[in-house]
Amino acid sequence: LTTPARLEIMLRAGKPLPTGDLAAHRAWAQGSPSAANRAIARRCEALVADPETAEVLFEESLRLHEGTSRPYDQFRTRLLFGEFLRRHKQPVRARSQLRSAVDGFVRLGCQAWAGRARAELRAAGESSAEPSRDAFAELTPQELQIVRLVSEGLSNRRVAEQMFLSPRTVEYHLYKVYPKLGIGSRTDLIRRWGEQLAGSSTG
Repeated sequence: LTTPARLEIMLRAGKPLPTGDLAAHRAWAQGSPSAANRAIARRCEALVADPETAEVLFEESLRLHEGTSRPYDQFRTRLLFGEFLRRHKQPVRARSQLRSAVDGFVRLGCQAWAGRARAELRAAGESSAEPSRDAFAELTPQELQIVRLVSEGLSNRRVAEQMFLSPRTVEYHLYKVYPKLGIGSRTDLIRRWGEQLAGSSTG
């Protein structure tokens, strides 16, 4: 087993991982050119840190995950962060992380992990894995602008030109938007945006 996997198993069993193992993994990750490896190391540190420090480490881990090509690891971090937030009486923030984890695991075909995330989501007060009506409120202004332009029929390249971004950056933002809205495709995005506009006009 890898150090991260062993750490999680031992913590769930109530047994601490030897300090030397965690220190060795941290040193290895810091010397790695992979941001994903450093993100996982931060996640491991978060699991054994005090609550205030743990939250900072989880946030740093998620920042490091951004732009990497290992979505499974990012969704694992979101699941563990969501579990942490729920245990520390922050259900609203927990649901946001857990909802993203559920949707991400489903897209990757990781049904067992999706099931664990759904169970945590229910424990955090949400009866289903469907996104809330306020899901669009979780998007950043830049994400909202990308959603609007995509829903108007623009390609990623055209969106990039209008926003002075690279097509890859637009694709990355869409990758983040999909789990927030509980969708998995461009067609779903256009449909959800239409529903949002219809709801706003009648509200």
